[in-house]
Amino acid sequence: MVDTSADWIVSRTGIHRRRIAADSESTSSLATAAGLAALKRAGLSAADLDMVIVATSSPDSLVPATACRVQAALGAFGASAFDVNTACTGFLYALTIASRFIETGSTKSVLVIGAECLSRLLDWDDRNTCVLFGDGAGAIVLQATSGTAGVQHSILGADGRGGDLIQIPLGSGRRPSTQSVIDGSHWIKVCGNEVFRWASRIIVSAIRQLCLETGLALDEIDWIVPHQANDRILHCAAKDLAIPLDRFVRNLADYGNTAAASIPIALAEAAEGGRFLPGDRLVLVGFGGGLTWGAALLEWG
Repeated sequence: MVDTSADWIVSRTGIHRRRIAADSESTSSLATAAGLAALKRAGLSAADLDMVIVATSSPDSLVPATACRVQAALGAFGASAFDVNTACTGFLYALTIASRFIETGSTKSVLVIGAECLSRLLDWDDRNTCVLFGDGAGAIVLQATSGTAGVQHSILGADGRGGDLIQIPLGSGRRPSTQSVIDGSHWIKVCGNEVFRWASRIIVSAIRQLCLETGLALDEIDWIVPHQANDRILHCAAKDLAIPLDRFVRNLADYGNTAAASIPIALAEAAEGGRFLPGDRLVLVGFGGGLTWGAALLEWG
């Protein structure tokens, strides 16, 4: 559909393959499947949940929230439900919100999901974006505990001055849907070179800031689970931080950029593969439209 090749895509992004949702699937259906898998792994039922948070920039609809659709599909009728949209950083924002609610003592179990159907928002004639994004979902259950495992610290950041660098100018209160479709302005727009340079810097500075605030040395990090956007960004980060690349959890080659879903998918795959050991220190780090970024330190339980 565009002037490209497998070699061109792989050499510039590291992406080999992606998943595209079927016509019968949606962001909420992918999120529900991921939520069920997380609940099963945690040994819980939907009735045990106090809150459902879905991080997404490709919701089923503006209203109702995708999280409400997921809550209904799961049967988690005792849980509050809402969406978080900070693009590719969404999972880290949602994770931090869930952790804060638990720390107050008002909430005991939160289902945090990152889910996207970005293929529905791609201009398949735009080589700069159509080769990057894929569909998927990942989820975790965060629970109160008397032990030391879990979220130790997190940082969040944003700079709205860079908002135009990554956009989905879909119809909304600012611009009617009909007008967006007529002029073709409703697809994902990415200023690739500018975003690459910014992301290469912010992933390093976010990790350094997290270490500074927690007193953790870089060599004490067991695993870095980053947003999967471009393999060259991760190579640059590993070099700048002097951390071996094999300590970065990477699955970009198999899924492409799944935005808010990328960190929980990578986290789930690594956990199911037995890569994490009790007591391991994990740093999750993400960056995305907004511009937004964040990082979280986890102790694996």
